[in-house]
Amino acid sequence: MRLIPRELHRSQRPSSTAEAVTLARAAELRRPVGDRIVTDEYAPHFLSGPARVVERSLGVTGGAYRALERLAPAGVITFSLVRHRFIDVHLARCLDDGVEQVLVLGAGYDSRAYRFAAELSGRPVHEVDLPPLSRRKAAIVAAHPEVFGHTRVRRVEIDFRTQSLAERLLESGFAVGARTFVVWEGVTPYLDRPAVEGTLATLGDVCGQGSTLTLDFWQRLPAVTTGGRLREAAARSFALIGEPLTFAVTPDDAAKLLGSHGFTVADLADHRELESRYSTGGRASEASTYVVAARKR
Repeated sequence: MRLIPRELHRSQRPSSTAEAVTLARAAELRRPVGDRIVTDEYAPHFLSGPARVVERSLGVTGGAYRALERLAPAGVITFSLVRHRFIDVHLARCLDDGVEQVLVLGAGYDSRAYRFAAELSGRPVHEVDLPPLSRRKAAIVAAHPEVFGHTRVRRVEIDFRTQSLAERLLESGFAVGARTFVVWEGVTPYLDRPAVEGTLATLGDVCGQGSTLTLDFWQRLPAVTTGGRLREAAARSFALIGEPLTFAVTPDDAAKLLGSHGFTVADLADHRELESRYSTGGRASEASTYVVAARKR
């Protein structure tokens, strides 16, 4: 019996972190509407049995949970929420501005195809992910047509080790050269640099001028304080669930990286900016993470 799960790309299991951030969005529904960072009514439908037990327990221990979420270690949870809100805001703007299609890389349990169905007005959403998670999500959606309705979601299963992203997108009917809104959320920290560079190169090739890429990055911060050492320990702990953090980049280097593939940073929000824009209830976001929206030149 394995105590540590196999590395995600070498296994047949859905992502643990994908469910964790979905659990955070589901838990947010227990707040009054005005106190929520995001509202994702679809999130609870994607939770497994154990995750549903955890989500229900948060309602029982609500006061304790509210106190704990203000502590620094809870910043990763808050970041997952403010990151989601940041991308939602940019998506809404781009849909109003005439974007032609949406591409979600590492889609996980992303529900934007359903939450933004009216704004999408039939524009296609291409959701790219590993087969185990993509299939589980598809089965849940198919089992609940009364909840999810009918949208133009095109699921793109891919094994990044053996298949070409560009080829898989073409097979799904992706319109090369069209103005595209790209969501690449919660993925880059778990890749290596060649994988990040390769994906950016593909996006630079297939996305049309005026496309928008939204993504988050992780950077290593000095572990010179107790808080810094706790942060380092937390980062290492991701390896225990088979999803180690492997790619770190500073904001300045991220801008250069994106620029080398034809994207110009239009909006970069660090943890303090994200807190200022979107956080509620005094919740602090993780200091080592930030979000970027970049435009294709």
